[in-house]
Amino acid sequence: MDFSRDWFFDLDARLRGAGLDSDAQSFDEILENLRARKIYDADAFASHCAYVILAGGFSQKTAKKIHHKVMEFLMSKEHPSVHSTAEIKSAKSNLSGALLKIFNNKNKINAICKIWENREQLRGEYYKLESLDDKLNFLQKLPHVGKITANHLARNLGEDVVKYDIWIQRLGVAFATQCATQCAKSKAQKANLESKINNGELCDEIKNACDDMFAHLKRETGLPRGYIDVVLWKSCQVKLISMDDYLHRN
Repeated sequence: MDFSRDWFFDLDARLRGAGLDSDAQSFDEILENLRARKIYDADAFASHCAYVILAGGFSQKTAKKIHHKVMEFLMSKEHPSVHSTAEIKSAKSNLSGALLKIFNNKNKINAICKIWENREQLRGEYYKLESLDDKLNFLQKLPHVGKITANHLARNLGEDVVKYDIWIQRLGVAFATQCATQCAKSKAQKANLESKINNGELCDEIKNACDDMFAHLKRETGLPRGYIDVVLWKSCQVKLISMDDYLHRN
């Protein structure tokens, strides 16, 4: 694992060859959207929100399956109430109850219903924002989203950002450790960084290590950070990159 151009493109090719080149969208769609950001309508905006909410704590395969069923129900012509904000408000409990039969997680379903109910307003407010920081702050305040998931959502909406999840944090530490070793720094730095890996809260030192890694790989590959992120994340998820031996090596 040398974080080189060849190393990255080998991972990308192996994922594509195995048919594993996707998140909510295919790798090609993600890359295209990062290079020329789409403007989504309210339904698509809400769908992207629903996906990242459902994805937390589940495999991609499971999340996509549940997401498809949830969105199929919401968009179904057999349920006209979901096409009118006023009707949704009057039948909110019925909508939540029906979706709970698809996915029995009350907090996530309530969050999805709230976003769906207010999708026109939320979508409009999001696209009025100009700075990336303002957009991320807005997404963080959506029901059941939070800081790390907001980055995932922003990337799926076409913003060139990184989701600093546990896999990416571990890779950032591995990259920083390699740099420290090359500079003959103490091994204590590795142990110090490893102890700060936390999927619930991102500390500045880990974020900086990840950002250094992405800056390096962006120079190596010429690709957007958001695309590099999804390839590295997927490679870790399917064990093309195995972090355990590396992180616990003395």
